[in-house]
Amino acid sequence: MNIPLKKYGDLLANYLKPQKGRVAWLAIALLSSIGLQLVNPQILGYFINTAVTRGASPTLLNAALLFIAVAFVTQIFAVTATYLGEQVAWSATNALRVDLVEHCLNLDLSFHKSHTPGELVERVDGDVHTLSRFFSQFTLHVLGNLILLVGILVVLFFEDWRAGVCLSGFALMSLVILLRLRGSAIPPWANYRQISAEFFGFLGEHLAGTEDLRANGAISYVMRRFYQILQRWLPVFHQARFATITLVLTSMGLFSLGNVIALAVGAVLWQQNAITIGTVYLIFYYTNLLNQPIERIREELGNLQQAEASILRIQELLQTRSPLGSGGNYPLPEGALSVSFKNVSFRYESSLVTGHTATRTQAPSMAQSQAQPQTTKDFLPWTLQTISFHLLAGQVLGILGRTGSGKTTIARLLLRLYDPQIGTIHLGNVELPQTPLTHLCQRVGLVTQDVQLFQTTVRNNLTFFDPRISDERILDVLNLLGLWQWLYSLPDGLDTQLQPDSGGLSAGQAQLLAFARIFLKDPGLVILDEASSRLDPVTETWIEHAVDKLLEGRTGVIIAHRLSTVQRADQILILDHGRIVEYGDRETLAHAPNSRFAQLLKTGFTSSTTDHQ
Repeated sequence: MNIPLKKYGDLLANYLKPQKGRVAWLAIALLSSIGLQLVNPQILGYFINTAVTRGASPTLLNAALLFIAVAFVTQIFAVTATYLGEQVAWSATNALRVDLVEHCLNLDLSFHKSHTPGELVERVDGDVHTLSRFFSQFTLHVLGNLILLVGILVVLFFEDWRAGVCLSGFALMSLVILLRLRGSAIPPWANYRQISAEFFGFLGEHLAGTEDLRANGAISYVMRRFYQILQRWLPVFHQARFATITLVLTSMGLFSLGNVIALAVGAVLWQQNAITIGTVYLIFYYTNLLNQPIERIREELGNLQQAEASILRIQELLQTRSPLGSGGNYPLPEGALSVSFKNVSFRYESSLVTGHTATRTQAPSMAQSQAQPQTTKDFLPWTLQTISFHLLAGQVLGILGRTGSGKTTIARLLLRLYDPQIGTIHLGNVELPQTPLTHLCQRVGLVTQDVQLFQTTVRNNLTFFDPRISDERILDVLNLLGLWQWLYSLPDGLDTQLQPDSGGLSAGQAQLLAFARIFLKDPGLVILDEASSRLDPVTETWIEHAVDKLLEGRTGVIIAHRLSTVQRADQILILDHGRIVEYGDRETLAHAPNSRFAQLLKTGFTSSTTDHQ
């Protein structure tokens, strides 16, 4: 049997070490219960022999009372062990869940694009739940039942060496057979857990899109996919269950054989007057008790088969590393931040975007002289190609372009959700990878047209759970944005719980709350990705002065689909298929008759759809 002890030992050590006191009491309770299980049959054998020889009634009564007392204490230890085991299991698995969630939240956007939320929920909860017994009782039960097994065989040798030899051979044969069957269920259970993760990912994704699915008549398609996954899931489940049932049936057959051996040995020895009738009963009793540790070890190995599949998946997740790392040690300067792109080229991995065919393309011409990273991954065509510009601190850059031109990708690179394959990006005098990610997210603020609000209080939604931001500061910002009437209409003010998916808020109110977040964050660079597109004209006009306030003393990048949103820009950058087709001072471009920006001002036209790249 090849059990990766180091892998299991490391996992147990990490999550059981903080509970070493509780684990010690659990071990004492289990071992005490095992010891009493070995003692009690001796009392019963003594009772039978005394009764057969017509011993005194008080002696029989005392033996019966002692048997009952020991049985009662055994149950107390068993209940105590069960309680402590559950406490250990929940504490260990919850600690593991915390580590997994924190690890997933620190992974880059490419990981989350390639894994559905449902799949991650199954990894964090489903796989970890499978390990609960592994954490609480696996090691102690296997060790404890091995001790019980050895103890029973030692007692049988003391009763009669022939019985000890026969039943030791039976126990050894049973263990060898059951352990050889152990590995058969690991691959089916691993496949089962994987399809389970895919199912919950599918379910979560399509339940979240119920409104669109019903509005566009796609329910039948979703149900067909639903049944297809179930059809794949069922045979894998049958395979996993069959492997487990094979162990169960084998153990039942072995236990029946053990009873036959015990009865046969006992009958032969009794006929030879080698043992008493009480000893015959003890041999039969201990043989049945022998079944318990063998069955327990079999059960634990069956649980280990499922746990091992979960352990492999959990370790695979924990070993996943973000290519971005945690950043360097150079903080960004205070105040407004300058922005500099130098020959930046970027493309997405093909596995991260659906509906496209992966292609291998050459680097853009201007960047051919730069070394490309060695990789075997498939990529989509270049989203950005040799992008270079410099935005002074305190200035505003307006980015225009049709859908798919790469506007939103620039925002993602500035937030370091991805790193470019070629070129460098500087904020202030610091190259982006050299600044800590935790510091970067504080110094760069982003408002998009898709606002994510959480099912928690208004205060937490505005501050992102930062207790350092005072209520007075929050109220000042809400007054500035004209949300004070809405706030005072709420039953509990800042403590009001928002409903899921921005329930109870209009699109405009949700967008204004997103603006309030940036005011409270006070970054040095503000990125507005068509942030006012969901607002009606009156509300949009209403927050124009708030945006002016927001950009005072800060650098701004405005990604726009309408010319009206870039009127405050100092510089204009126009993209087309990931390339810069025009870049310069807004006033200069506006008065240059041959500039594309001037032509756009004349026609008043840009693409009005959302950019997803």
